Amino acid sequence: MEEAPCISQIASLLAEPKRAAMLWALMDGSAKSSEELARFAGLTPASANAHLARLTGSGLLRTEGQRSERLFRMAAPDVSAAIDALASTTVASAIRSAPDAAQPVLAAPSSLRRARLCHGHLGGELAAGLYQQMLAAGWIERYDQRVEVTVKGAQHLAGLGIFIQALARPLVCNCFDWSQRHPHLGGALGAGLLQLFLQSNWISVIHGSRALEINDVGELEIARLATPEQA
Repeated sequence: MEEAPCISQIASLLAEPKRAAMLWALMDGSAKSSEELARFAGLTPASANAHLARLTGSGLLRTEGQRSERLFRMAAPDVSAAIDALASTTVASAIRSAPDAAQPVLAAPSSLRRARLCHGHLGGELAAGLYQQMLAAGWIERYDQRVEVTVKGAQHLAGLGIFIQALARPLVCNCFDWSQRHPHLGGALGAGLLQLFLQSNWISVIHGSRALEINDVGELEIARLATPEQA
């Protein structure tokens, strides 16, 4: 009999608000000192060091430099991916449970809010905006929690070199975006669009970060996708 993965140890580490705050401060891929992280989380240096010792000892963070100049950063991409997923679930569940209540805005670097990697596809403001463009142009249609590519959308995507018949399944799905409180495109189509943007040199990956850098040409070309004249 196979055993289910024991997530309680990691979950308990992430559930502590001060530790979660320090991890969130490192989501942009930066390396920070214990003093910086202590200020961010509102901790004394001694308390911050105790929390950081647990996070590094559990494999969530790694250290760089000598003891006198030691910096902390995410241990691996899977750590930031897990925290990103938890942030999306936290915001989405809060909206589902109290749709009329005002929801706090998660503080995050502008680079992460603008465009970032999200489970192999594009996330952030750029992705949420493109989702709305594709809806308005009739490239995709949304049915409650389900989204489908239309015949018109498939034709336009083929013109971009994305052939939906050749893509894996699930083809497309709604992926809730914690920074925008709206969905962006997930699934194989979302991944295909990300690869198109990368191969076209419109966006680039920032080493060690989930944030993506968009150049001026990319801003223009992505904004032109699924515009009314292409509808």
